[in-house]
Amino acid sequence: MANTPAEIEALALGVMRAWVAGDAKAMKKATARDFMCMVGTLPPQLLDRPSFLAGLERGFACTKFAFREVFVRQHGKCAWLVAGAELELRLGGKVWSGPFLVTGMWRRGALGRSWNLAELSLAKLDEGDRLAESVRALQLWT
Repeated sequence: MANTPAEIEALALGVMRAWVAGDAKAMKKATARDFMCMVGTLPPQLLDRPSFLAGLERGFACTKFAFREVFVRQHGKCAWLVAGAELELRLGGKVWSGPFLVTGMWRRGALGRSWNLAELSLAKLDEGDRLAESVRALQLWT
């Protein structure tokens, strides 16, 4: 039996590498037809698959990325990836870089063989008030 968390993490790395390379063809292959990307701006903005792919050609670029903590949980024919990451995104002359929360919902294709990215969310993380330590203190398993 396949190791789903490792498979999803590898697929997510492939998606990020394709984005860094500006490879719209690879991104199209990796994403589901009903793919949506939520970009954590104020207010948040949604990009559907055609808009996201066109954005790659119009300057919405990921120029650097590194995943830190990666968690994957399978839920039936779907898998949820949550990762802390260091990203550098560019849109026109604007650079948006630093720590991000990247989430992705991966769904098995109709024949159940391959995984496609159906949802991607990118949100800049706030590093400041030690909130992570306070939340960690709530975990009953630690």
